[in-house]
Amino acid sequence: MPDQVDRIIEQWNTEKPDLDVSPMAVVGRLSRTALVVESRLAKTFAQHGLDAASFDVLATLLRSGAPYRIAPLELAREAMISTSAVAQRLNKLESRGFVVRQANPDDGRGTLVALTDVGKDLIETALPDHLETERAITAVLSLAEQTLLADLLQRLSTAAIDG
Repeated sequence: MPDQVDRIIEQWNTEKPDLDVSPMAVVGRLSRTALVVESRLAKTFAQHGLDAASFDVLATLLRSGAPYRIAPLELAREAMISTSAVAQRLNKLESRGFVVRQANPDDGRGTLVALTDVGKDLIETALPDHLETERAITAVLSLAEQTLLADLLQRLSTAAIDG
């Protein structure tokens, strides 16, 4: 069934027949899908009073394991965000009582970010709903197709980063 990306490609093929616009089929659909997925996930996060950035920090702390605390630099690396973005997110989460900053016992000048009991309860409540939303989004694909797509997207991501 033709979609908007097909129409765009057809228009380019008519207007610029000498150009190979075939990459638009993948990149266009990837971009459009990402927007739709982000919107669906945002609705789930909002049900818990969260946004994607807050969920990401809380989830990163939870998956780091007990005692659910890590250094801000490690949090940035694990969440794949800048250190300034971490600081902004932590300020927001700390003001809501979901995380606290603590002195790092191994580094007198450093700090650790710790998940509070309230933050842990929140992320443990939000996580199953998040996963259910992801399941609903990917349910159109078989498990084999999901595995193949994940592998292909990893290759694209690596190539985009390296390229």
